[in-house]
Amino acid sequence: MAVKQQARHALTVASLLLALLHQPWRTFAAELTWDPSGYVLYCPCMGRFGNQADHFLGSLAFAKMLNRTLAVPPWIVYRHNTPPYTNVHVPYSEFFQLEALSAYHRIVSLEDFMEKLAPKHWPPSQRTAYCFETAAQRSSDKKSCPMKDGNPFGPFWDHVGVDFDASVLYAGISFSAHHQPQWMKRFPPLENPVLALPGAPAQFPVAEEHVGLQRFVVWSNKMMEEGEKHIASLLTRPYVGIHLRIGVDWCVGYNRQKALPLTMNMCLPELGEIRRAVKLWAKRTSARSIFIATDSESHSVEIEKLLKGKVKVVSLTPDSAQMDLYILGRADHFIGNCVSSFSAFVKRERDVHGLPSSFFGMDQPGVSNPKEEL
Repeated sequence: MAVKQQARHALTVASLLLALLHQPWRTFAAELTWDPSGYVLYCPCMGRFGNQADHFLGSLAFAKMLNRTLAVPPWIVYRHNTPPYTNVHVPYSEFFQLEALSAYHRIVSLEDFMEKLAPKHWPPSQRTAYCFETAAQRSSDKKSCPMKDGNPFGPFWDHVGVDFDASVLYAGISFSAHHQPQWMKRFPPLENPVLALPGAPAQFPVAEEHVGLQRFVVWSNKMMEEGEKHIASLLTRPYVGIHLRIGVDWCVGYNRQKALPLTMNMCLPELGEIRRAVKLWAKRTSARSIFIATDSESHSVEIEKLLKGKVKVVSLTPDSAQMDLYILGRADHFIGNCVSSFSAFVKRERDVHGLPSSFFGMDQPGVSNPKEEL
């Protein structure tokens, strides 16, 4: 069984690398040209990485729906517990291949947009913000979009180097495809070349019809190289990856009609549930290693005792959210938290590559399909 799993994994990795080599990514010219169909800009200002990733997929779909180029923003990494306690803005391409997105729709990094296009086509004194009327109620004059009100909004736009000169308010419209005609009619690109929004033009959690866009989110070569080195040096296949990150990155499920009633073991799995699930999947996969991604208690000692020291238990030190995601995505089996957007990212990526996943509290006999993402 272990041999079959290793062969399947090798085939999956080889297929991924081959696809990347032959993928007809659009070549980015050194000299960017202005898109007359307009642009979408937004601040990824809700939550940590998992939430930002959910919003990114919806924002990519929104830009395509309006036939505007998406200015891909940097990821916001919060350092609440690390001096100097300020946000870090990490370019999209640090973790993922920007060019891969162009197989779906036109994109440009926000950094390139500001450096190469904005000075001429969206200069200071011509930078208009767009927001819901309800959002404007938070501003002092009740008529301006609160684009830089608080953290992370203010630090984000300061990092980008944008101050806004005017506001356009709207109501009675949403980001769904149902309102596409209203967006096109109310905001033609000739008069509104840049739609700069205070937050992502997307729902949370990601809409079910946008889940498949995960296939265009491809790890950068740097992340793949580092990730494979970690796997080779720390883990022995087959390995089970588990997510015990139960912090502020929770979300509700995707498929609300099929969702099971939430239980405490789904939301906050106790040690007994963690032991049960790990023992079950370690046995089914003939696991030789367990990889734990967590920003809380890893329970590594308890898991080692449970498996009688026959299975290696590993966590990254120091913790790196994106590297955790990469390693979890390559596991022979993944056990996640069904109410976490962090786990949801792993599940979507594994679905793209046909790899198995399950969730705490949802893999027992009599429970509906454990592969059904809530």
